[in-house]
Amino acid sequence: MPRSLSLRRFAFAAALLSSLSFAGGAHAGVLHFDDLADGLVPLNYGGLDWSRFGWTAFSTEAEPYTAHSGAGRVASGFLASDASSLIGFGQAVRFDGAWFAGQSGAVLSFELFYQGQRVAGSQSLDPSATPSFLASGYAGLVDAVQVKSQNHGEFVMDDFSFTAAPVPEPQSYALLLGGLIGIAAVVRRRQA
Repeated sequence: MPRSLSLRRFAFAAALLSSLSFAGGAHAGVLHFDDLADGLVPLNYGGLDWSRFGWTAFSTEAEPYTAHSGAGRVASGFLASDASSLIGFGQAVRFDGAWFAGQSGAVLSFELFYQGQRVAGSQSLDPSATPSFLASGYAGLVDAVQVKSQNHGEFVMDDFSFTAAPVPEPQSYALLLGGLIGIAAVVRRRQA
């Protein structure tokens, strides 16, 4: 086999192996709220930042505030501002959306943020007693989401869904560095 062909195969294999080692870090998360006691949502529930005031969890049946799954769901404070509904992820994620039910006319939407800048907004949803999914409509990374509505407190949210971005593990960096050193050694040997 010609030496240049084996060098190309080695370089391709090293690049493929290092790229595969970065692929395994993503994980999906869905917050169902079924494990919460009735009352204020804990500040770091689900690893997210719920420190804005007004998110309340409850599990008692109450039409039209229907849960999508289980009995738990959350509501923003009655007549709250949009700013009080901000939920921080603490890392870059792909936000998928959430299920909503509530009073007709409590039209709501999402505003999506990354590094303090608004990057996208969702379509609007007019809730009803039958839970409906409101998709973010954005495939990029975000680190915070805000629920916008003129009628906070007249809808509930359930099954809040997101996918955490993959974070390379330290051994991935070591594998990549080892592959690059190996390629450099082969290239150097070939030149000599």
